[in-house]
Amino acid sequence: MYQYYATLERFSQFSVFAGQQGPGPGKVGLTGPKGAKNCKELLARGKTMSGWYTIYPHDCNAMTVLCDMDTDGGGWIVFQRRVDGSVDFYNDWNSYKRGFGSRLSEFWLGNDNIHLLSFLGSQELRIDLRDFDNNYEFALFSSFRVAGETSKYMLFIGSFVNGTAGDSLTDHNGMMFSTHDQDNDVSETNCAAAYKGAWWYRECHMSNLNGLYLKGPHETYANGVNWMTGKGHWYSYKRAEMKMRPV
Repeated sequence: MYQYYATLERFSQFSVFAGQQGPGPGKVGLTGPKGAKNCKELLARGKTMSGWYTIYPHDCNAMTVLCDMDTDGGGWIVFQRRVDGSVDFYNDWNSYKRGFGSRLSEFWLGNDNIHLLSFLGSQELRIDLRDFDNNYEFALFSSFRVAGETSKYMLFIGSFVNGTAGDSLTDHNGMMFSTHDQDNDVSETNCAAAYKGAWWYRECHMSNLNGLYLKGPHETYANGVNWMTGKGHWYSYKRAEMKMRPV
C-alpha cells in the first residue's frame, strides 16, 4: 500500500530517533521542512509520499517517524507496525519505553515518544488490519492519548467512530500498560505473560496487537495479533498498524 523509505540496518531500539537531526550518514530517508511538528503538517507542506520523515514535535527536538500519507487523506504518524513476524514483540518494560524494531519491517515507536506525540493537541486513532487472505479491516477512534511513565502509560481513547474491524479497544480505555516484567492489569494473572504480548490489559483483553505473530488461525487462545471484534481470539493478523493524526 505504501512506499517506505527506511534505514539500511536494523535497530534493537528506537531511542536513536529522539533528538536525531535527520536520517544521518549512510542512511536513506526523507527530511521534511524544518519545524514541521507532525505528518499532517508535512502533508500540508506538499510532502505526499509515505515514508520516514524527521519532525520537530517539541522544543525543536527532532524525531524520526513513519508517515502514512495515503490512508484516509494521509498525515498519520504510524507508531506500531506488524508485517512479517521478523521482530520479537514479547519484550520488557524498558524496551517498550524506548521503542524497538526495524524501519524496514516492524516496530514499536516507544511509549515515551507515543506519550509526547499524543499530548501535542487533540489526536484521532486509526487501526489498520489485514488478514492472510488480504482482507482489510480498520477501526477509527475520535481521540487518543497515552499518559507518561509515572502513570504507567495509561490509555485514554474517545468514542469508536466507525470501521469494519469493530471496537476491540474501548474495553481497554483507562488501563495502564503492562509487560511481562511489569504487571499493571486488574487481573489475578499476569496478562502480558499469559498472552505473550504487551498492552493496556484489563482482565485480560479484547485486542492484543503486540502479541505473537502466529500467521492466521492458531490453536493457542488469544496470544496472537488478535482483534476480537474482527477475526476473534483464535486468529492472528498478517498486518497491523496503529497510527495517530491531529484533528
